[in-house]
Amino acid sequence: MLIRIIVSAVLMIGLAFLPIDGLPRFFLYLIPYLIIGYDILIKAGKGILNRQVFDENFLMAIATIGAMIIGVVDSGDYVEAIAVMLFYQVGELFQSYAVGKSRRNISELMDIRPDYANIEEDGKLIQVDPDDVEIGTVIIVQPGEKIPIDGVVIEGQSSLNTSALTGESLPRDVRINDEVVSGCINMTGVLKIRTTKEFGESTVSKILDLVENASSRKSKSEDFISRFAKIYTPAVCYSALALAIIPPLFCMLILNSPANWSVWIYRALTFLVASCPCALVISVPLSFFAGIGGASKEGVLVKGSNYLEALSQTGYVVFDKTGTLTQGVFEVTAIHHNELPEDKLIEYAALAEIASSHPIAQSLQRAYGLELDRSRVSEVEEISGNGVIAKVDGQLIAAGNDKLMKRIGVPYSDCHKVGTIIHIAIDNEYAGHIVISDVVKPSSAKAMAELKKAGVQKTVMLTGDAKAVAQQVAGSLGIDTVYSELLPGDKVSKVEELLSSKSKRTRLAFVGDGINDAPVLSRADIGIAMGAMGSDSAIEAADIVLMDDDPLKIAKAIKISRKCLRIVHQNIVFAITVKILSLILVAFGAANMWIAIFADVGVMILAVLNAIRALFVKKL
Repeated sequence: MLIRIIVSAVLMIGLAFLPIDGLPRFFLYLIPYLIIGYDILIKAGKGILNRQVFDENFLMAIATIGAMIIGVVDSGDYVEAIAVMLFYQVGELFQSYAVGKSRRNISELMDIRPDYANIEEDGKLIQVDPDDVEIGTVIIVQPGEKIPIDGVVIEGQSSLNTSALTGESLPRDVRINDEVVSGCINMTGVLKIRTTKEFGESTVSKILDLVENASSRKSKSEDFISRFAKIYTPAVCYSALALAIIPPLFCMLILNSPANWSVWIYRALTFLVASCPCALVISVPLSFFAGIGGASKEGVLVKGSNYLEALSQTGYVVFDKTGTLTQGVFEVTAIHHNELPEDKLIEYAALAEIASSHPIAQSLQRAYGLELDRSRVSEVEEISGNGVIAKVDGQLIAAGNDKLMKRIGVPYSDCHKVGTIIHIAIDNEYAGHIVISDVVKPSSAKAMAELKKAGVQKTVMLTGDAKAVAQQVAGSLGIDTVYSELLPGDKVSKVEELLSSKSKRTRLAFVGDGINDAPVLSRADIGIAMGAMGSDSAIEAADIVLMDDDPLKIAKAIKISRKCLRIVHQNIVFAITVKILSLILVAFGAANMWIAIFADVGVMILAVLNAIRALFVKKL
């Protein structure tokens, strides 16, 4: 494109100094015209054949062909026709640069697609396509290689560079039994990993699919521009036709004066050039695309520009607690009222929770410290929001909160400590309780302060945890309202209450990471999921994914969205204002083709340059 612009510009300038007139002059000027504009003429022709006539290519083609014909009939000046095409292509070049820059921002994040997976056969490493690796296969990842598929470390220990996924510069240490996700780079030791997913279901594939499909979900602003262009383009074409025909006929038939057809046709062609809606049609989607690219660079994946637009109107932010505001890394901190030895009580609790992936269950299994024998466990019944009942070594073990004890009719002892309390009953006899505590994320308090700075009216925390624990966490973080001891269905009900109480223009965002958060993520105006350690169902249900699980990124995402919307509105107002003024001036003969070129290409270039600003994000 750049070569074509330079060649046609040089030829156009050079021909201006040649003393040639008539048809030879026309054919010489036709060369740079076709060099710079042949693709637009082809697109316009295809549009006419496909009955999709009214677009910017049609406007450019009609205007410039008309200007060339006027040049033959009138003065032999073809510079304006070539200049229209030339500057239009310059605008297209700016657009492609901006789109390319946005794509590069996204592709930097997306430079996580693994090329191969290592499988050991007969003592040798064989590189295979990740798509061909089945669940349960043992793969080997050497230092410097990307982890190709999600899995669990079965041998070795290492540090992982997760910056491509999360934006987090600190390496993550992993050892045997740790889960690892695809897209991370192995830095130090050799790892043997047993895959837990197929490549198509792995983290890296889902991220790539998420970003690649983001542009298909359009915002209200983009839909408005699309509808506007469909009405606006034929309207200005018919207006230009009327401008070319009605005034000359009025002069001839009513005023009995010369028609001056060439003057009015020239004005009509100039009107067409000035009216081209390129600045709107190009800059608005480009602004959203740049905004999504800028957010991706910061580790915030937005599934569509409609969600980016909705995020800018966020007034309520509702948080799940565990794994969202807290690290979700639970530790056993105390055991009370137990007659059995502590290690035996933990053993029974860990075995009862053997089928659960909940962080509480994992903390019990870590506290037990030995490999669990599944054959000892049978008749497992998980009761949502209460706990679990299972048979262990033939004994009926109930492990859960006070609701579970009430449900099975077992008297229990309250705990004076703040934390998650797991009561244990053996054969319907109380056996004591285990205290498990979570740790608040270092950035959670700052995240709440930044949300207030960003204009969020209300922050809310929903949790199934005990009231004392919830109140302590909410108080330490400065959260406005907290609801505790909720079942998954209760969270949906609370979100619906909040949705009904807010104003229509205000949007509610819910932030969560667990399997039981998926219904709430879907119900909220905007669902935000923790992507690094969040469940697959939460990530699927969410509209926005935070790749490093940092709640501080929520305020950053809101600021990015608001900046993007400001740019969109600036471009819309600027483009429409300049269009209206230039069309009025052209219609009354106060503006020539050069003014029209500025109204079209100049405005487009300025709007595109403004849109590029959405790529750049300030640090919090």
